[in-house]
Amino acid sequence: MKNFYMLDIDLTTAKTEKVDITHLFERYIGGTGVATALFDEIDPEIDPMSPEAPVIFACGPFSSVFPVATKTVVVFKSPLSGNLGESHAGGRLAMAMYGAGYHVIRFRGKAHFPSTIEIDGDNFKMSSASSLRGMSALATERIVRDHYKSDYKRSIIRIGPAGERLSPIACATVDSSRHFGRLGVGGVLGSKNIKAIVVSGGKYWKIDNPGPFNSYYKKLYEAVVESDQMKKYHDLGTPVNVVPLSKLNGLPTRNFSQGYFENAEGISGETFATRHLAQQIACAHCQCGCIHMATLRECFNPDHHMYKTIKVSYDHELIFAWGSNLSIGNSEDLLKLLYYVEKQGWDAISMGVILAWVCEAYQRGIITDEHTDGLVANFGDATTFMKMLERISHRHNEFYCDLEKGSIYCAEKYGGKDFAIAFGKNEAPGYMTGLHSYLGYATGVRHSHLDSAGYSIDQKKINSKKTDSEWTKSMYDESVWRMVLNSLVICLFARNIYTPEIICEGLQLLGYEGFDEKRLNETAVTIHALKNRQKKEFGFKFSELYLPKRLEKAATTCGHVTCEQFDEQVKIFEGLVEADIQKLEQK
Repeated sequence: MKNFYMLDIDLTTAKTEKVDITHLFERYIGGTGVATALFDEIDPEIDPMSPEAPVIFACGPFSSVFPVATKTVVVFKSPLSGNLGESHAGGRLAMAMYGAGYHVIRFRGKAHFPSTIEIDGDNFKMSSASSLRGMSALATERIVRDHYKSDYKRSIIRIGPAGERLSPIACATVDSSRHFGRLGVGGVLGSKNIKAIVVSGGKYWKIDNPGPFNSYYKKLYEAVVESDQMKKYHDLGTPVNVVPLSKLNGLPTRNFSQGYFENAEGISGETFATRHLAQQIACAHCQCGCIHMATLRECFNPDHHMYKTIKVSYDHELIFAWGSNLSIGNSEDLLKLLYYVEKQGWDAISMGVILAWVCEAYQRGIITDEHTDGLVANFGDATTFMKMLERISHRHNEFYCDLEKGSIYCAEKYGGKDFAIAFGKNEAPGYMTGLHSYLGYATGVRHSHLDSAGYSIDQKKINSKKTDSEWTKSMYDESVWRMVLNSLVICLFARNIYTPEIICEGLQLLGYEGFDEKRLNETAVTIHALKNRQKKEFGFKFSELYLPKRLEKAATTCGHVTCEQFDEQVKIFEGLVEADIQKLEQK
């Protein structure tokens, strides 16, 4: 087994240390497992924005070695939830970290001035980023790429103005169009005075066993390029879900008040492909090419009919958040809003769901013209939404400042918590298929639809005789298994290609000894229990989870969901978690 290293960076002193953490990779595989083990050392009471709060980027043993192992994990304390924060992003970062010779990069402390961090193999440099202050996430990438040169492929992480304002819904943008989106890592990086991070290097492992390696790689490559499941991600991508979900009554519409959107065709994957699709690009070391880039023409001189053409990435989650949930059925209006969000560096899901809450709060009289300073918040009004985004970014008044602090913060301050659609204070993703989609958002270790795929379980439940409790156990098992996938770290689009048998074979090729399916599952249980124990220490309580009242009244793919049903399944899920935590503490 080759050695794995962490670059430990103290931003306050501008000093670094190269740390051998091979023992953690032997025990926790990599990625989310290793980052979680490192994060277990921190004080649970630590302020997410304090210099001592670490930000840990980690990739896995398969990263840049095997197909579709393209993701990087970042673990931090979330300023949005006050709890464990975790987000995943693709792009070139995993490849760049691998090339630099590090599978983990940990930031601690706080730079004395706004900074750009450059990691080029063994070379480390901090430079002033004062000239980049207030720059959009898009402009920052262009300037940094032109300024910082390397002999190798670079990956650039940066924050936009939202991160500089320490917004708890600020994301960190990676390369051209990927994001560490959820739970506010952009705000945490802003609190550390990090504007941008550039990573590159050319330290690649020598393949010791080329014959078996090539045979294994070819098997995976063929599965990726010939798989029907991967094919759909390349062709229309996740927006292929928009129309089917609407027909199934599972597409969140007008602040989750219903699951059917009458204008779904106008923002469907087919419409975007026909009207806007410019190219499909891929993360480094991926053969799928699922990133869909749309063209948007923007007039900058109407007197002379002068336009610039912009590329904007889109997927199902963005279409739901800025389309159906805001009742916008025009694809061009949707792209204009997304482009502004991209420049500011907000998590697009959170900001879209927050504005949906604003619309309903305004309709109910909870939010008034005094709060909005004269803007009338109506569903479907893209022009007003743009004005609201501009006012938020300009910190127009107290209300607009509050809007980038999350829907729960706003609902607790102004009212309307019954229709603030968030779980664990994280705004909900784009599926309202039934009980287990909501349960997945609530109980997932990062409150993401990708933690346990509860939305997929809801669709399997149709015409099934299994009880809710049996499906909750299935969802729990899936949430545990995904600890392995997120420790490798593979793109979850390839989750059905990387079977336990395939994973064990790959680990053995890389020198991991003794990883059979039994040990894989035991490791997954350990990582999942460790995360949940950390969350408990940070103050997370299953007993405080609740189903927003609005969701009781809205029909889903699987019918109506009651608070009683939700609470009952939360208790069952909690029991499974507690049993695994007890096993962890007995070791």
